[in-house]
This record gives sequence, structure tokens and C-alpha cells, in this order.
Amino acid sequence: MNEKLSDYISSTGENVNGSNPLNRDNPIADNHGLRMHNLVSNYLEISKPGTGRKNSKSLNADVNSHVNSCKQLDESLISIAQQAKGYIVNGFDLDLAKVLVVDDHAASRMTAVALLAMEGYEVIEADNGSGVVEMVIQQQPDLVLLDVMIPGIDGFQVCQLLKQDERTRLIPVIFITALNDKRSRIRGIEVGADDFLSKPFDRVELAARVKSLVQQKRLNEDLDHAEQVLFSIARAIESRDPNTGDHCERLVALGKAFGKYLNLSRNEIRDLMWGGYLHDVGKVGIPDAVLLKKGNLTPQEWEIMRQHVAIGESICQPLRSMQGVIPIIRHHHERWDGSGYPDQLEGNQIPYLAQIFQIIDIYDALISERPYKKALTPKEALAVMAAETAKGWRNPQLMKQFADFINTCHSSDSL
Repeated sequence: MNEKLSDYISSTGENVNGSNPLNRDNPIADNHGLRMHNLVSNYLEISKPGTGRKNSKSLNADVNSHVNSCKQLDESLISIAQQAKGYIVNGFDLDLAKVLVVDDHAASRMTAVALLAMEGYEVIEADNGSGVVEMVIQQQPDLVLLDVMIPGIDGFQVCQLLKQDERTRLIPVIFITALNDKRSRIRGIEVGADDFLSKPFDRVELAARVKSLVQQKRLNEDLDHAEQVLFSIARAIESRDPNTGDHCERLVALGKAFGKYLNLSRNEIRDLMWGGYLHDVGKVGIPDAVLLKKGNLTPQEWEIMRQHVAIGESICQPLRSMQGVIPIIRHHHERWDGSGYPDQLEGNQIPYLAQIFQIIDIYDALISERPYKKALTPKEALAVMAAETAKGWRNPQLMKQFADFINTCHSSDSL
């Protein structure tokens, strides 16, 4: 631990007040430096020709003293580092959060403002529903306390608009109202409210609910940001190869449509759509000399290229929201007869969503024009895929369903 202590300290630099507890005067550290200086001086002295054993004993004493001093220094630095770590951990709760209070009743609004200010929140106010959505977009509060019965557009409409907007959907909304009837709460849930509070406010309850939702909002934002980074990487990878065009976008649309045709669950359709963006995210780790090579790859280059599925899996593995997408990323090159990669899975050992995605991925590649081939018609593409299925590469039942789906869509011109 001591060998990495300097790295650890530099990564935990500032506390919530902006001061660095590691920069405070440290008498133990100063004493350590002085003892080190004396030790070096004594060493130089004893190294001179003609010095006696007495100086050697003195040096040994200094060495022992220095060792004890180092132990004190280590204990002190470890304590300070742990203290600094505590600042960072606790700093999450102490970061100044912003709360918007929307209430047309001045006394009620001021009460909420006063209670939140006492808890250390920055508070902004509005007394009607008109313009609240724009205010939230501009101010980006961490939470909205929203009265139901307000002039302009009511609280239900405001909440619905906030939850439908990509820029504000993660901001929690607490309805504050004197209405305790079941109908109001059900309506609030339907428009996306995160919690409810009744007037008059209980300070402890208000503080607890606001703190909990602010923390949850920040965790959701972290997750959302991580997902967006992955999607950005995926789009960057696609842009490296101009020949693929809007391949990922087409896979997303096709995955959504075929997923609905198969009556997949909402989460399965989402995973299939995300797979459209992220299935080749691991190519970020493949050298350009291999990824963008014109012409056939050598066997050694193919081995490098095949690593992209494992790389993509490792990139997405830390995110819980990606667990349903990871089987698509890793296994969309498996084959029904076990001749695919990376794990040579056979039949239904291959995850179902990976089987589905593989089919739509191949179909889109066949009907798209590339420098080395012309775009096939849907009928021609299905014929090629049927031949591959006869070889044992695809799930025969799933391939039949896909052919029926494409024929249905082609006849209705819905794709």
C-alpha cells in the first residue's frame, strides 16, 4: 500500500470545501525530512577515510531512529489519506444540490424554500406552470418539488413534459399537494412522478425524500453518461469505415421491427436495438491495418479481427444495463452447427437474441452495396441466407420466421 500511497493521495486531492487536507503542515513529515538529511550527512562523514567505530555506532542509532520515524510518517500519511478518502465519499452527500420549488401559494412555497435552505440546498422558485419546463432545461435542477394545482399548465402536465424530454427525463419530480385522494396519486404515477409529499411539510420527511432522490438521480446520470460514451465509441467506429454507411441505424430499426414481430419483451427489444449500435464496439481495439485492410485478411489477421467480440464484451461488462446486450456482442458470429466463433457454440447454446441479431446483421450486409459487391434484392438476400441455413449455419425455424417477416414487410413496403 505504501508504494502506491503517493498515487492514491494525488487522486483524492480536494475536500468539499476546496482545500486539500494533504497540504496542511505536517510536523511528522518535516521531522522525517530533517532526520533524512542528518542520516545522509552522517553517512558521508563515516565514509571518510580514518573514521572510527564510534561514528559507525552513531550511524546505526540514526538508522534505527530513522526507521521509527518512517513508521510514524507512514501511519500519519495513511491516516491522512483515509481521511481524504472520507471527504470524497461523504462529499457525494454534501455537494450543493439545486431544487426547484413550484407552488403558487406563497406561504407554502416559502416554507419549502426555508426548509430546503436549512438542509443546505440551493433553491429556485416558480409560482405557476407556464415556463417551468424551459426553466428546468436552462437551470438543470437536481429535483423538482411540484404543486399539482398551479396556474397555467397544471403539475400533471408539467411532469409529463419533463419526463418526455431527453434533457430533463432523469430529474426526479416530487408532487406536493393538499390532495390526498387516490385518484391524484394514480394520475401522478401515470405522468412519471417519482414521489409524493402532503402539506403541511414534515421537515425530516422532506429532507429524507429529497436527499434520496437526488442521490438516485446522480447515480442514474452516471449510468446514462457511461452508456452515451459507449454509443459514441460505436458511432466513431462505424465512421472509420465509410463503406458501411448507416449500418447501425438500419440494424436498430430492423431489430425493433423484427423483435415486435416475434413478440419479444420490451427489454429484449431494447437489448436488440442497443446491439445494433454496440455489436462491433470491440473493433476499437483492432489495429487500422487489419480493420481497414483492402482485400482478404491473412489467417493471422483473422485471428486478430475475431478478438473484437471479446474486447467488446469486456468494455460493456461493468455496466449492469448492458448485461442483456453482452450475449449479442460476444456471440453474434457463432453458427448453428458450432463452426462459428469465439466459443463454437451449437444450436440453442447460442443465446436467442444473438441468433436473432446475427440474422438481421447478415441480411442488412447482403442488401447493402459495398466496394466489393453489389446490393442484393431482399429476395436474393433471403436465398443466400437459406443456402447458409442448409449448410447448418443458421437456426432453421428462426430463419423461416425472418423470411416470413421480410416478405410481409416487403409486400406492405413498411421497411
